[in-house]
Amino acid sequence: MAIIRAFRGLRPDPKLVEKVAAPPYDVLSSEEAREMALGNEYTFLHVNKPEIDLDSDVDLYDERVYAQGAANLQRMIRDNVLRQDEKPCLYVYRQQMGRHVQTGLVAGASVDEYDRDRIKKHEQTRADKEDDRTRHVATLNANTGPVFLTYKAVRAIDAIMAGITAGAPEYDFTSIDGIRHFFWVVADPAIIGRIEALFGQIDCLYVADGHHRSASASRVQKMRRAKNPQHTGEEEYNFFLSVIFPHDQMLIMDYNRVVRDLNNQPPEQLLERVKANFTMAEVEAGKPKQLHDFGMYINGRWFRLTAKAGTFPTDDPVRSLDVSILQENLLAPILGIADPRKDKRIDFVGGIRGLQELERLVQSGKHAVAFALYPTSIEQLMAIADAGRFMPPKSTWFEPKLKSGLVIHLLD
Repeated sequence: MAIIRAFRGLRPDPKLVEKVAAPPYDVLSSEEAREMALGNEYTFLHVNKPEIDLDSDVDLYDERVYAQGAANLQRMIRDNVLRQDEKPCLYVYRQQMGRHVQTGLVAGASVDEYDRDRIKKHEQTRADKEDDRTRHVATLNANTGPVFLTYKAVRAIDAIMAGITAGAPEYDFTSIDGIRHFFWVVADPAIIGRIEALFGQIDCLYVADGHHRSASASRVQKMRRAKNPQHTGEEEYNFFLSVIFPHDQMLIMDYNRVVRDLNNQPPEQLLERVKANFTMAEVEAGKPKQLHDFGMYINGRWFRLTAKAGTFPTDDPVRSLDVSILQENLLAPILGIADPRKDKRIDFVGGIRGLQELERLVQSGKHAVAFALYPTSIEQLMAIADAGRFMPPKSTWFEPKLKSGLVIHLLD
């Protein structure tokens, strides 16, 4: 079953929501966040990127950074920029990016379900990032950024969501990236009860994006539970902020690769070596049209690469991913990228930037070759999570990104 919970959300004044709403903490550098926050005292970047209010030489993991985030959150509460709902609610968050529309339920997800792997993962976490989010949540006493969850679509839930979204939203605004955001408050106990009951019939949820945020919620719960002799399991720290979307509304874009050099070989030699595992043809445009096809941009030319049969195991959900095929059959043996997590010669480019960004990076001379991939599907993601396996790094790029600051979940 999937346990979800209504909560008393801390939310922006509708007149200020456009100024408050901010990108997630992990999609902007500190410098980009400082520039975006200029002249905007209300932006949630002061909470989820609080280093912007300190000297630039302060380490990102300095205790002062977390203390500044807590102070900024309390200031926004004190100034009525953020107000807490009087009773527990669920919320509905819709995003529209061009023709793509996705509508998710905002709720508290169960830490215990996460720990029992009823909320399934597909990525491994890094200790330093997990430590950072744990300190942030514990110091601010709040989940400030939602975890992006998904589930196998249920038509009865779709019908309830359609009824909710037929009414006027609490928030309706378009952010500077052109994405339109809608937000509804669900306060009716009867509707909340029906939604909770329907989710109770769902076998499991999946983490789409936010593995470090969900892992940190689990760690904070253990810390709070150890200090609470009256722990019941109903405390707010037993739940974490999430937006839960049906799988058939998810948009996963390509996550592409660029490599700084050709591993001490001329382009002609690289092209010849590639033919061992891939069929190759020069093309005008490099966007792959199907699984196991890749675009390669080198010396101002695009090539279509197609993985040859027998060069990867079709019955392995991880090694049959295109990111794995490229890694095992080209990046590692030909370009010497043994560990893409640590190798500084490789960079990753989200598909939202388009193939022109790959061309630009190579033409600039900063990179020697670029690879365009076909997007990983949500079905592949769920199959890997169901098998208890993990995807290689940088396998999925979800769009649109969830805004931070639309609702915050306090832990007491």
